[in-house]
Amino acid sequence: MSTRFPPILLDVSRLITRLAERKLPTGVDRVSIEYVRRYGMLSNTRAVLSESGYSAILSHAESRRAFDLILDQRQPSAGGARRVIAKAVWQFLRTRPCVERGILLHTSHSGLERERYLLDMRRRGVRPVVLVHDLIPVTHEEYCRPGVKKTHRQRVHFALKHASGILANSQDTLDTLAAEADRQAMKIPMSAVARLASGITSRIETVRPCERPYFVMLGTIEPRKNHWFILHVWRRLVEALGHSAPMLFIIGRRGWECENVVDLLERCEPLREHVVELPDCNDAELHAYLGHAQALLFPSFVEGYGMPLVEALSLGVPVLASDLKVFREIAGITPDYLDPLDGPSWFQKIRSYAAQASAERDAQLMRISQFRAPTWAEHFQNVDRLLDRLA
Repeated sequence: MSTRFPPILLDVSRLITRLAERKLPTGVDRVSIEYVRRYGMLSNTRAVLSESGYSAILSHAESRRAFDLILDQRQPSAGGARRVIAKAVWQFLRTRPCVERGILLHTSHSGLERERYLLDMRRRGVRPVVLVHDLIPVTHEEYCRPGVKKTHRQRVHFALKHASGILANSQDTLDTLAAEADRQAMKIPMSAVARLASGITSRIETVRPCERPYFVMLGTIEPRKNHWFILHVWRRLVEALGHSAPMLFIIGRRGWECENVVDLLERCEPLREHVVELPDCNDAELHAYLGHAQALLFPSFVEGYGMPLVEALSLGVPVLASDLKVFREIAGITPDYLDPLDGPSWFQKIRSYAAQASAERDAQLMRISQFRAPTWAEHFQNVDRLLDRLA
């Protein structure tokens, strides 16, 4: 495939490391994989691996091997990934090539907290372009692990200081970044908004996994996702409806500082027959559970984007969501929005959506028919325009 761009460098450090550790891809990883799919096929694209601020630019042949490993998700190879890492170390020790007027695409946040990384890239003639997913650790420290605020603020500040271009996954993220830049008397580099597409490209027929009406929560169990609140709503539903209460499937692994949620999941007797935790769903299972749900529940306090919302609406599944600016930017008036602390409203809305004949759910289904999901083609059109401006 030919290219109109200068040499492109893709930082795949996080992807290769997680392959070596046999870890499944996260939402951020899936975005990075799309960048490998889009730019890894170009003849002048090379892979970058970094650690502790030091980086190695792989040869074209080794880059191709790294890209092939990343894209072959059907048979992830920990051994192959470890060999790529070893080659990167050897490459770093042997030579440090310049890539004059090259463009680095960094899509994962990981490693940007080391200023020497971007400084070294600039010394080698490379112009960094950073994709910013969110500033949640900076703006909402209370929902994150201790110490993450400092690390993420360094990532953001070093990107503002040294990047040639900034990509944001939403206008809301770019506005939040601009506010942080103003507070620090810094300027935003050349920037563009490129909304993320879901991994759902078609609606495949699946078998309904549960005969009873049910709802789905999708995402890592962590404080800002508000699982604790929904579980208390579910307890009230069970108390009011008994065995006819709807089911709730929680799809996602346990994260950090979620002990109160775990207590309810493991020790709350009324929830045991009505709430099921599914930490290891594959894509096919996820699409089956989501595709037949009465609705996706998305009661987060803050989000950088909200991929589950896009995935649900792409499948024609209604969404009950917090009234967040970024959700309205992505989905407009399609979902039903509620205050993430208004228990009675969530109770009534879930009860309504669980009914066999629900006028409210039918109304959203009509709105979904007009919803137009972001696509990767549109995303990369915006990225390409930014790269053209840099070139």
